[in-house]
Amino acid sequence: MADQKVLQAQKFVNSVYGSKIGMTVDEDGQTGWPVMYALTRALQYELGISPVSNSFGPTTLSKLTSMYPKLNAATMPSADFCRIVQSAMYCKGYDGGDIDGTFNSRVQSGLTTLKSDMGVGGAFPGADLTPKVFKGLLNMDAYVTVNAGSEQIRSVQQWMNGRYVNRADFFIIPCDGHNSRDVSKSMLYAIQYELGMADGTANGVFGPGTQSGLKNHTVAVGTTGTWALLFNAVMILNQRPVDFGNFTASTKAAVETFQSFAKLSVSGIGDFPTWASLLVSYGDQSRKGQACDGVTRITAARAAALKAEGITYIGRYLTNPSTTSLPEKAIQPGELQTIADSGLRCFPIYQTYGRDASGFTYPAGRAAGQAAVNAALDHGFKAGTRIFFAVDFDALDADVTSNVLPHFKGIVDAIADDGNRFGIGAYGPRNVCTRVAEAGHSTASFVSDMSSGFSGNFGYPLPPDWAYDQIVTRSVGSGDGAIEIDNNIASGRDTGQSSFDKPRGTLPDVPFDGGYLTALRTDVGKYMQSIGFPDDGGNRIFTHTECFDTILANDSTVTAQSNRCAMRKALIQTSAYWEMRHYDIIDQGVDAQVASYHLNGIGLVKDSSTGIAQISGDVGIRAWNHCIAKGYVSGTVLDPSKDDDIWTMWQKVNKDNAYALQTVSWIHLWDAEGKEGGSNPPGGETVLRSMRLDYTETEIFEVLRRYQGWGDEAEEHATKRMGLYQIFEKYNGIVRNL
Repeated sequence: MADQKVLQAQKFVNSVYGSKIGMTVDEDGQTGWPVMYALTRALQYELGISPVSNSFGPTTLSKLTSMYPKLNAATMPSADFCRIVQSAMYCKGYDGGDIDGTFNSRVQSGLTTLKSDMGVGGAFPGADLTPKVFKGLLNMDAYVTVNAGSEQIRSVQQWMNGRYVNRADFFIIPCDGHNSRDVSKSMLYAIQYELGMADGTANGVFGPGTQSGLKNHTVAVGTTGTWALLFNAVMILNQRPVDFGNFTASTKAAVETFQSFAKLSVSGIGDFPTWASLLVSYGDQSRKGQACDGVTRITAARAAALKAEGITYIGRYLTNPSTTSLPEKAIQPGELQTIADSGLRCFPIYQTYGRDASGFTYPAGRAAGQAAVNAALDHGFKAGTRIFFAVDFDALDADVTSNVLPHFKGIVDAIADDGNRFGIGAYGPRNVCTRVAEAGHSTASFVSDMSSGFSGNFGYPLPPDWAYDQIVTRSVGSGDGAIEIDNNIASGRDTGQSSFDKPRGTLPDVPFDGGYLTALRTDVGKYMQSIGFPDDGGNRIFTHTECFDTILANDSTVTAQSNRCAMRKALIQTSAYWEMRHYDIIDQGVDAQVASYHLNGIGLVKDSSTGIAQISGDVGIRAWNHCIAKGYVSGTVLDPSKDDDIWTMWQKVNKDNAYALQTVSWIHLWDAEGKEGGSNPPGGETVLRSMRLDYTETEIFEVLRRYQGWGDEAEEHATKRMGLYQIFEKYNGIVRNL
């Protein structure tokens, strides 16, 4: 519902300042950042700042402070200046009078209430509008509890505002009852101020000076005054049940509970390790954890060095998407046996490139879940192992909602379709781990607390289900035993595995075992349904069963091509099945036009993507010519510029399913080797490594994407094809290891 006063504010800023500040806002009566930005620009215009910007930064604050340290009825420079204040007050939820340019009693009462809500009424008594309050007025922070905010946290926020607002680098923080990055950083400023750091020295960073100072400020039962308040404040911000006051016996009990939870020495006092764990995600980095993770192979010598450091649990990666960097990132042959023989335990981690929200989607999660299962079985992990799936980027809370949670739902569905042989853990920032667990998508968290600056770490408590807490990178051992690791605190919620099945190895594909046909058909159908393809075909011509049976009926051709090309059968099966499922009435009509052109000389359409694998005459010719030239296959070289040759190839890939499937493999080879002569992109693609059975997921993705072409749609479809690929690969892997 539109707020009439906010609407009036929007009309005012548009009519008076729109042309002067380079922006207008929607006149919808809804408060939001756009109107706050416009009012900020209007203020800058009145202060003579050029160019204006959305940021109420140091220049705006300095200019405002020098010109108008106190705004009131006597000092207000103009009616429009007053209207900026009144408009901002209404956008913030406070009475600003009639937006008439008069600094009257209603405006004064509204400002007094605002300052009281901020907690700065004592620091800035009366109704004067001071620069830092003005800065707080022109943002979207709330100064009353919102979204079930905690009154205790709000009390802490108000106390900090009132006590520190006159320090140079401390700005008014929200009083909404929620901890956040800004609130946590302001708490570090508060600590530094109480340690005696001067303005300009205090910086809100948990550096050596702050750490050294805190080591001299242990608090315990009987501690009163500011340090007791600060300690209880950080406990409250970490959602611990204490009173905001002196350090009492009840505080001690809460501290003991927190120390036990965080795997600190249980003393009941606020010592440095406890301060550190409450203030920053990584806590006291001098702690030695029982766990580690790393990108280096565990040899017998390295295992001995880790064991000497007190490490029991080792996190290792199931796959490495790169072919060039970190050559030992993925578990190496024989490594798990070395870990077991050394009396250590291993927990598996699955991570691809996903470095931003776009890499996390439901289809990508489906692919990740099945890929992780396949890799875990390849390495010899037994049923019951928990796999930690990585979210290794600074995910904002909105990213978690829009991308990460659907991604993990995809993982959950893939693991369920596999029979729930493996457990699911989340590896990422605190907020990611907490929300994934709350959604029911994971059973334990591996927290990337070393990335203390991540938005999902700073201001969030340690997840209740944490299993491993990654706090620092360090080097251990010497000589052959030297190794760099990420040191992790272990909670005991996950203990990895200490014995393993025999690795499956990299074996060539074999003819499919009919005993698994129904299970494969079911899993493929369930996956396609999950991404919007009903079994009955929907608005497409072929049903799931028709497509599946067509591909599997030609298993001998696919197997032969797999062995001939050192190419996984799943690559051929995936491309062909995907294309056949997409064949629709439009494609059928275009095919009819091609036939009319060549048979009757009617029309202009001489080529189309056709047949079960949707291969055009041009592409088929170029792929076969490439492979003939390379000596992969013998045959007649055709000319893609000649109608007769296009028609010859078109008919083969249209009518002969076995020939079409054979051609799929030649297209994949052509794609992997650069696709010279192609037009998407002009000049061809980057050359991949020669085709092999142990292609990385990145290489598989590239081959699948190149089959379709270039651009956003091809990228999107390749992500979906990856889930399909992993299902085919799951069953092909079972059969070749029988």
